[in-house]
Amino acid sequence: MLVADTRTQLDTFVEQGRTAIEATLVGLTEDQARRRLVPSATTLLGLLKHVTWMQRIWFEECVGGRPRADLGLVNSPDESFQLAAHDTIESVTAAFRSACATARTMVADLPLDAVVTGHRGGPRTLHWVYLQVLRELHQHCGHADILREQILAPSQQH
Repeated sequence: MLVADTRTQLDTFVEQGRTAIEATLVGLTEDQARRRLVPSATTLLGLLKHVTWMQRIWFEECVGGRPRADLGLVNSPDESFQLAAHDTIESVTAAFRSACATARTMVADLPLDAVVTGHRGGPRTLHWVYLQVLRELHQHCGHADILREQILAPSQQH
C-alpha cells in the first residue's frame, strides 16, 4: 500500500470535498438549488456560495494577508449564505472554481509549517488552515447531501 506524505493527503482530501460539494448541484434546477428546507438561509446554492467565501477567507485573507474588505467579501458566515437575485448555479459554481484555483495558487509554494498571519485571531500554520478548511468543507458536504436527498426524494416533490 502506497502511503502519501501529509501534504498530498491534505490536498487530496480538500479536492475530494470540493468535488463532492460542487456535485450536489448537478442536475438540479435553479429553483431546486435555491429551495429552503430548514429555518436558516441554508440552501444547496447558498452552501456552495458559503464554501466559496470560506475558502477565500482562509486562503486569500489568512494565507494571502488580504483583508476581507479589499477582497469584497461579506463580514460574517451568515451573510455568506445569502443569495442575490443574480446568483445562479452557473455563476456560483464559476466563483467557487475560481476560489479553488486561487487557493491552490496561494499554497503551492508554502510548506505546511509556514506561519500565516492574515487571520483575525492571530498567526496560524498552513497545516492548521488545511485542517480547518477540511473540517468546514466536509461538514458542509454532509449538509448538502441531506438537502439534495430531501430535494430529490419523490415524497418531497410537491
